[in-house]
Amino acid sequence: MANEESSSFNRHVMDYIHRASETGLYDIRGLGAKRNLPTFDDLVFLTASASRYPLEGYREKCVTTTLLGTRFAKKPLELQIPITIAGMSFGSLSANVKDAVGRAATACGTSTTTGDGGMTREERKSSQTLVYQCLPSRYGFNPDDLRQADAIELVIGQGAKPGGGGMLLGQKVNARVAKMRTLPEGIDQRSACRHPDWVGPDDLTIKLQELREITDWQVPIYIKMGATRVKDDVKLAVKAGADVVVIDGMQGGTAATQQVFIEHAGIPTLAALPLAVEALEEMDVFGEVQLIISGGIRSGADVAKALALGADAVAVGQGTLMALGCNRETWLGPDGPHDARADYEKLGTAPGFCHHCHTGQCPVGITTQDPVLETRLNPEEGARRLRNYLQVLTMELTTLARACGKSNVHHLEREDLVALTIEAAAMARVPLAGTDWIPGHRHF
Repeated sequence: MANEESSSFNRHVMDYIHRASETGLYDIRGLGAKRNLPTFDDLVFLTASASRYPLEGYREKCVTTTLLGTRFAKKPLELQIPITIAGMSFGSLSANVKDAVGRAATACGTSTTTGDGGMTREERKSSQTLVYQCLPSRYGFNPDDLRQADAIELVIGQGAKPGGGGMLLGQKVNARVAKMRTLPEGIDQRSACRHPDWVGPDDLTIKLQELREITDWQVPIYIKMGATRVKDDVKLAVKAGADVVVIDGMQGGTAATQQVFIEHAGIPTLAALPLAVEALEEMDVFGEVQLIISGGIRSGADVAKALALGADAVAVGQGTLMALGCNRETWLGPDGPHDARADYEKLGTAPGFCHHCHTGQCPVGITTQDPVLETRLNPEEGARRLRNYLQVLTMELTTLARACGKSNVHHLEREDLVALTIEAAAMARVPLAGTDWIPGHRHF
């Protein structure tokens, strides 16, 4: 017993208390939740055998085309795959990264998203389909840029910090970022946690109508929310007139926010998705209003399970950064690979553990505005890596869909899934494997 660690006051809790007592400051960091949460890994597919027949991958097609914004927009988006790039700002990411992301998304026939702080010329040029975010901060908001967008995402909240605004620390507010956001250079920026011109659902409707009018009803309008009171929030978004609803689970990432938000606010993506579907069904708009789910989507299996549970598409953020080289040991220069481990050590971390996006000292040149560090991400090489990642996700998705006997990935359904844990079965509303029991639901 002398060397037994306390469960409630283990070394991590004691480190937290010691830091808090010494500094009087809360922790700020990037990326997403590190705690153990239920994920799509807790679900498995019931693939075809005798009672259902699989499709032959070499001879039979599996459609991945995805339509978004079919409710009111004159020009809905037609994407080649149901995998989109989540909003990540110029400021949190370098201009080279925004360029690389646009190139990869264009090559794969999908969309990317601006994030806070406005639209850069690099991403508009490289992105065939670009979603323009309107956030509470309104930093960099430009009506002329808005009219260049292919869709608008009205952001109410994010999964990593629902109820809280974003942060961009001063070391990342260089001259260009400051000019775009009309901010002092080198000063910490904290975004508003709510839109300044509304206090309730009626104001949300008015704002959405304003965006419709400025774009002549041409483009789809999304409403994005962090996963908290999902059913009520989705219903209000539908009532306000959204074409697409985006729900971001608590595994979603961020460039910088208080760690207490990342680890202790919101609900997991696995729990949020069925609630959103239920709300759309109760409003009788399921299929008419499209649903995008985000927050910790990593693999083609995650995508397939999200679609089977009722999503029309997914948005990938942290996975995008990892594909570009986040947390790799090396960065690739014109003369070959360079070891980045010493730069990780300067931050007090190591490859595979880094969450120091907020510092602007990214060893591989992704989450930085440093003119030297940002050259470590070559847009062409970054686009190649991200394109490969998106292609693998799509191949894994179609492989699973064919194995379930589906000729279209959007034909995947909840009855194709079972859960491996009681918690996942209850959250996803699918049976526990080997039974017909869904915990929390009546058994007939």
